[in-house]
Amino acid sequence: MEVQVDVTDGTPDAALGIGDLAGLTGVPVRTIRFYCDEGILEPGRSAGGHRRFDRSAVDRLRLVRRLRGLGLGLPAIAAVLTGDRSLGEAVAAQRAALDVELAALSWRRASLRAVEDAGPAERAARLELLAVAEDGAAARDALAAFWRRLVLVPAPADLALTFVSMGVPEPPADPTPEQVLAYAEMVALVGDRTLTRRLLARGRANVEEVREEKTLLTGLGEAIVMALPRVLAGEEPGPGEPLDRFVEAHAVVRGRRDTPGFRRALLPRVVADGDPRLRRYWDLFGVVTGERVTGGAAHIWLVDALGRSAG
Repeated sequence: MEVQVDVTDGTPDAALGIGDLAGLTGVPVRTIRFYCDEGILEPGRSAGGHRRFDRSAVDRLRLVRRLRGLGLGLPAIAAVLTGDRSLGEAVAAQRAALDVELAALSWRRASLRAVEDAGPAERAARLELLAVAEDGAAARDALAAFWRRLVLVPAPADLALTFVSMGVPEPPADPTPEQVLAYAEMVALVGDRTLTRRLLARGRANVEEVREEKTLLTGLGEAIVMALPRVLAGEEPGPGEPLDRFVEAHAVVRGRRDTPGFRRALLPRVVADGDPRLRRYWDLFGVVTGERVTGGAAHIWLVDALGRSAG
């Protein structure tokens, strides 16, 4: 049935009553009143005090209805209508928010599956483990806080960010139960205060000796890259160019030379990096990311190689 619009109210411009606007757009009258109260629509008034709308209100209300159907809230819609935000920006923001929500739901679903798949005797332990990582983003923040605490010297923001990001995998957008369990165990590991204290003690000792942290981290990064193929090939830790570069990086920032005596003196300064909890951490890192060999595992390989060389 075609809606007949009454515009013969004597006003200079053709205007629509609230019932006419509802009929043209399919939006209930009570919803239109709500939009008026919220400032989404700005009607005029007839001589009798009734709301009157010009023809542009039809397109405006249809746009509002479509955006509401996509899940946009009234503040975002109002920003589009006033021109404070483009339609593309508003839609992109809503999509990004939905991605976050979907990631949270996927994380929760994988956690439920992890408990469901466990045997009766194991379920209580899994519940306790998963409690430290109920949300992927919060779990990532916990790991990042751990690695940030280990930065004891002033460093450029980009260098500190790189150091932290190397130790913190992004939570998978659609994780498997195994990945959620691995991530939760990583959070539990870094929550061990004895590990933190051990690494901080190592860091403080190095701070007293290291002249340039950036130079050290750059050299260690090069040594790790050189070691990765050997770790991937399953080679036992041992002498070679990766270990030489590793030792050289430490020697240069301490004003020393690579000698057998220096290697023996260096070993106590780096042995904490081979802590069994960190070894487990980097194994779990690989489960989360799918990497066959991680940079952390290559670093431990170099520490083990130094141990054999100095020993």
